[in-house]
Amino acid sequence: MSLDAFLEPAAADLLDGVTDAALKQKLLTVVERLQQAAADYGDGLTFANSLGAEDALLTGLMAEYQPDIQQFVLDTGRLPEETLTLLDRVRQKWPQIRLQVYYPDAAQLQGWVSEQGVNAFYRSEALRKACCGVRKLEPLRRALAGRAAWITGLRREQSVTRDQLQYSERDAANGLQKLSPLFDWSEAEVWAALRALKLPYNRLHDQGYPSIGCAPCTRAVNPGDDPRSGRWWWENPENRECGLHKR
Repeated sequence: MSLDAFLEPAAADLLDGVTDAALKQKLLTVVERLQQAAADYGDGLTFANSLGAEDALLTGLMAEYQPDIQQFVLDTGRLPEETLTLLDRVRQKWPQIRLQVYYPDAAQLQGWVSEQGVNAFYRSEALRKACCGVRKLEPLRRALAGRAAWITGLRREQSVTRDQLQYSERDAANGLQKLSPLFDWSEAEVWAALRALKLPYNRLHDQGYPSIGCAPCTRAVNPGDDPRSGRWWWENPENRECGLHKR
């Protein structure tokens, strides 16, 4: 299906501010992917919005091109203030989007903290993954229940665990298709698009945080460092995933 069949006036206006022809074409390709995904999966499609830079770009494009794609945010209870501020700003700027927030199961979380302690994740990789399981994976399962496909902001160059990423992959763990419309984008392209489109983003990015998760598990990195080296920095780089995007 051609992109011309999808374009709406508001979306075309949004892209008028993009003067770089190559960047504009990449944005049009992402829009085509989003619109085709909506056509293919309908209400079976959802977008996992982490409120990072990539998802800020996707949110802006969806708000203009396909606001009926359902979105969800996982609030782990340990998100930075800046992330929650962005969540409020997104809701205010785009009231037309369908965004739901999922929280950890209260009883399960209370049991975990009572047994292991609030910062047990520092003690071992196993405990860190168990914490991610309670705060992220269990809410994710609820968010994906009944869905046929989900959209993510993953990119190949984000980490060594994602360098073989494809646009569409089978998510065997959750039993549905995973779509990554920005899989072939660079970090520089993401930021060029955010600035050209004047989209809101997490202000921690301006403080040296290219990748942002829970506050105690994220720190700033030096320019040129691996973008995800500030996540779970006390662990081996090959294991720095929370389990949301296990491949």
